[in-house]
Amino acid sequence: MLDLLVIMLERVGTIVAVAFILTRFRFFKNMVHQDSLDRKQEMTAILFFGFFGIIGTYFGVAFNTQTLNFNSVAIELTTDEAIANSRVIGIVVAGLLGGYRVGIGAGLIAGIHRMTLGGFTAISCGVSTIISGLLAAAFYKRGKHVKPLTAFAIGAFAETMQMGLILLISQPFEKAWSLVQTIGLPMILANGIGTAIFMLIVYNVISDQEKATALQAQKTLRIADQTLGHLRKGMNTVTASAVCNILFRELQPSAVAMTNKTEILAHVGIADDHHQANSPLQTLVTKDVLQNGELVVAGEQTIHCVQDNCPLGAAVIAPLKLRDETIGTLKLYYPSEKAITNVTIELIAGLSSLLSNQLEIAEADRAYQLAKDAEIKALQAQISPHFLFNSMNIIVSLIRTNPDEARRLLTSLSYFLRQNLEGTTAEKVTLEQELAHVEAYLKIEEARFIDKLKVCIDVDHTILQEFIPPLTLQPLVENAVKHGIKEMEKNSVIQIIIRDSGDAIDILIQDNGSGITKERLPLLCEKVIESETGTGMGLYNVNRRLTMTFGHQSALHIASCREQGTGTEISFQIPKMGVVV
Repeated sequence: MLDLLVIMLERVGTIVAVAFILTRFRFFKNMVHQDSLDRKQEMTAILFFGFFGIIGTYFGVAFNTQTLNFNSVAIELTTDEAIANSRVIGIVVAGLLGGYRVGIGAGLIAGIHRMTLGGFTAISCGVSTIISGLLAAAFYKRGKHVKPLTAFAIGAFAETMQMGLILLISQPFEKAWSLVQTIGLPMILANGIGTAIFMLIVYNVISDQEKATALQAQKTLRIADQTLGHLRKGMNTVTASAVCNILFRELQPSAVAMTNKTEILAHVGIADDHHQANSPLQTLVTKDVLQNGELVVAGEQTIHCVQDNCPLGAAVIAPLKLRDETIGTLKLYYPSEKAITNVTIELIAGLSSLLSNQLEIAEADRAYQLAKDAEIKALQAQISPHFLFNSMNIIVSLIRTNPDEARRLLTSLSYFLRQNLEGTTAEKVTLEQELAHVEAYLKIEEARFIDKLKVCIDVDHTILQEFIPPLTLQPLVENAVKHGIKEMEKNSVIQIIIRDSGDAIDILIQDNGSGITKERLPLLCEKVIESETGTGMGLYNVNRRLTMTFGHQSALHIASCREQGTGTEISFQIPKMGVVV
């Protein structure tokens, strides 16, 4: 009897090892956690535990009541043979975790299979297997775990019940009694212990997985909280260095780096002697990530650092994206590719998405501020003392000499100020409305300059009802008047050309003024410039609003050369937004 108990415990140990594998299956995790399973999950559980019970049968040993010998289980048993097995473990676990349908379903599969093997206990063992599933399901509690001691009692009782059915059903009774005397106690103890160990392993492993997941989530949230304040200022060498230091401290890789499209923004950790901020990208694999926008794991053979003795053996390189465009990379380095696990890859992928979202938030904040700046700029234009006083003085001087002209200019001034006010709230206006706003402004300026300024407007009239963001053309024309032709005594010309180019609209504003210096030209539209000749705020705001609305394909293009005195051309393209119905 003791020898059989040892054999049974050895076989049970093999079966219980399957518990570790089970914890990797989604349906099994659902059985442990969910209050109920859907139909597909139930069928998966029934089939799995049914076959698990069959495996328990084959992992048993066949006992011959005549010879009292133990043999391996064959496909078919003789009339003198029965099986000492661990079939009950799978069926009881199915009932405890899945309830009545799963317990009975798995019991039917394993029970019917046992009947097909034959032997004088075929019917009693098959029926008891089905009843075991029903019995275990009676202890199923939604949302509650079964304690190991309870699992032991249920498993042992299920096996005790099977011994009782063998005595009641199997014939001849003498064989049944001899069998129960030999295998009864070892099977009751082994299957009880096996069920308890199985449930203990399942709960502990899944609990450990959940703890690890919780720690990862906690770490991710901590990183998010620490990095948000930096990345809300945008991605540059200062903010990238701060983020890399946080990641290096929290994740403890060999090194952490961030890049933009062309250069390293920050590198923290080993190899910082040649992986330095503001230096060009040094690995081909980084350029591949920037081009393809996909996470890459680079080993020693693919990392290809330009430094031959670089100590960085492997890296996970993840893209940083802004509006689905890859604008940089996040790189975590490790001693070798073996140190990079699937958990590591998933964590870094999540971090790259997190940092990308933070960059999106930063961009949204900047966009909001730009919108507010544009609104303030427009409101200031309404009450600009210089412009307003000049306009009023012209009108006052014309009231006696040319009342009709004074009335016309006053109407233009009124329309101009009203359009400025409405432009701060409207999302879009027609080209016709925008041009009317420009013409109102130019009528006042032409009256100021008298014969000095000539304005040519060449517009394709078929597209006048297409939409454009408000206050887009007027600041560009004002820029031409204030900075392009201000030094000209005569023959100053401003041209506005608007053409239909199929799916888009081409717009050109040109003056024949002195032009822009080659030093100042690259800075315009990119940022506000503090200088004696102006800040470039108008160009900067218009360019930002265009790119935020339509993308970088609608950015302003400026062509000018002060040395050649060819004037300035500002052009851009906007997509057709539809016409007013």
